Amino acid sequence: MSQQDTVNPAGKKMALIIPAYNEEASIGVLLDEVRACLPDVHVIVISDGSMDGTVAIAEKHGATVLDLPCNLGVGGAVQAGMRHAWDLGYRLVVRIDGDGQHAPSEVRKLLVKMEETGADFVTGSRFLGNGDFKGGTAMRKMGNVILSRFLSVICRARVTDPTSGFWCVRDDLLRYFSYCYPCEYPEPEALALLRRQGYEMAEADVVVRPRSFGVSTIDSLGTVYFALRVGLALAADRVRPVDRRYAKPSNGKGA
Repeated sequence: MSQQDTVNPAGKKMALIIPAYNEEASIGVLLDEVRACLPDVHVIVISDGSMDGTVAIAEKHGATVLDLPCNLGVGGAVQAGMRHAWDLGYRLVVRIDGDGQHAPSEVRKLLVKMEETGADFVTGSRFLGNGDFKGGTAMRKMGNVILSRFLSVICRARVTDPTSGFWCVRDDLLRYFSYCYPCEYPEPEALALLRRQGYEMAEADVVVRPRSFGVSTIDSLGTVYFALRVGLALAADRVRPVDRRYAKPSNGKGA
């Protein structure tokens, strides 16, 4: 039995989106793993202007591929995937990265948490549970702690992994993000915006693997710069008016 069959909150039609930029070394193996764990899920790979074999390999492995003509960045790529899924009638979307760090076998944990809590958005955290995730510099860890504490206050919920790219979203919040997803600092800004729009989030304890190939593009000094800019962006979000078109319905019913 697939994980999708085992746990699927409210029986929602589910899609899996995978943003990928030049991930030819890892995307094929990842898609094989997805098929083994989630054989019935509709997989959408968003190639964010890739210049290698990402598109051809993803298509060969049976994924629907959105081949963006230029590099939009992860926020734009993820929004394109959500919009495509929404337009196809999907009301539950799971996002994992194309570099192999997010194990498809861990998707079930997100769905279980969504079912248990009724949250509109569940993010997979590396730092829950025994907190034994290894990786990142001391500067990056410090930046993560600062962002986590700030967002925990804003979201009125525990946030331990504010930059996680492993999450699931459903219903009216999926509709909102498919039109209004933040592009520059998508993960932490999305958490702030969803709370401002009246939605609820939760975290699930997940295992995150080391990158199969490549390294992070953010160094220690870049982490400080990133943290400062994200802090300013989150402060600006606090004074942004609520978009009533996409605010959570008062009856709490999803699409």
